Amino acid sequence: MSSKPIFVATHPRACSTAFERVFMTRQDILTCVHEPFGDAFYFGPERLSTRYENDEKAREASGFADSTFKTIFERIEREGQEGKRLFIKDITHYLVPPENKQATIAPSLGGKSKKGVGTNGITNGHTNGVTNGVTNGYTNGYHKAPYPYDTEAEPGNPTVVPAEILKQFHFTFLIRHPRHSIPSYWRCTIPPLDEVTGFYNFMPSEAGYDELRRVFDFLVKENQVGPALPGQHGELKNGEVSITVVDADDLLDNPEGIVSAYCKEVGIEYNPSMLIWDTEEAHQRARDAFEKWRGFHDDAINSTSLKPRSAAHKAKTVEIEDQEWREKYGEEGARIIRETVNANIPDYEYLKSFAIKV
Repeated sequence: MSSKPIFVATHPRACSTAFERVFMTRQDILTCVHEPFGDAFYFGPERLSTRYENDEKAREASGFADSTFKTIFERIEREGQEGKRLFIKDITHYLVPPENKQATIAPSLGGKSKKGVGTNGITNGHTNGVTNGVTNGYTNGYHKAPYPYDTEAEPGNPTVVPAEILKQFHFTFLIRHPRHSIPSYWRCTIPPLDEVTGFYNFMPSEAGYDELRRVFDFLVKENQVGPALPGQHGELKNGEVSITVVDADDLLDNPEGIVSAYCKEVGIEYNPSMLIWDTEEAHQRARDAFEKWRGFHDDAINSTSLKPRSAAHKAKTVEIEDQEWREKYGEEGARIIRETVNANIPDYEYLKSFAIKV
């Protein structure tokens, strides 16, 4: 059974922070790291997103304007020095250039310049036990933020992180149907919530399903996960890990069944107390962890437990959904939401075909 740091790869608004709160109860064996890569994706000199490209003030105010992918991996390594196993939850598209742009390796993680320039800043030492590679001088002239970097790609790798680093994590996946996640994300980008989140426009490229599927396929192809499925294997050997996909709606319908099955796949002993976190200490821990993404995690912060929904969630017809979205968000909003939902359903359904069944 793998003992690597657990990495829950997901997309926005997948109930992933509620899922994370389950594992934040295991302070005895786990150290949880909450969405670290958004710092580099949105704000740092290696940023991939254009969301804050014309708002330098916001980037500076975030406190992460100097964050690179290397500094984030260094932080993850420091978090692991307590000796506990790491549990990292993050949005997969933070590691992937948006809009299907070709991925090249982040300069701070050893990305080699295509033109052979910018080598004056190369250090002769290794970075650390997580990145395990040489850095280069992306700050010394050749790298211009934001993306694209003037660096080489790794064949087949859809991320800006070298495959050798990805291999150091036990990847699992969390998804939710876009009919739920996309309207939820839209709501975070319009008044009144946009004043809290700082996201003032909806970007379909941030839906995250395409990136999640491509990273999933790459990890499967590279034998970093799979081919075994949950509950369909004996003892996994040599650090092998199963293909472990959780669907958020299955989780909400049957928290104990899904969480216990997930724990079995990642090598954690399940305890029913993991589904309850109604203490002031637990709430303060959550407030501290989730503060940097204000407005996105209010429900998870205010929650006290993960209980089954009172009744199985019934899917609404397209007509009813469209009508509800028009009433809440207007004609234009409903149209964009529907287009974005439909565009992401194929990737969701593909990933759903691997989901844990209990």
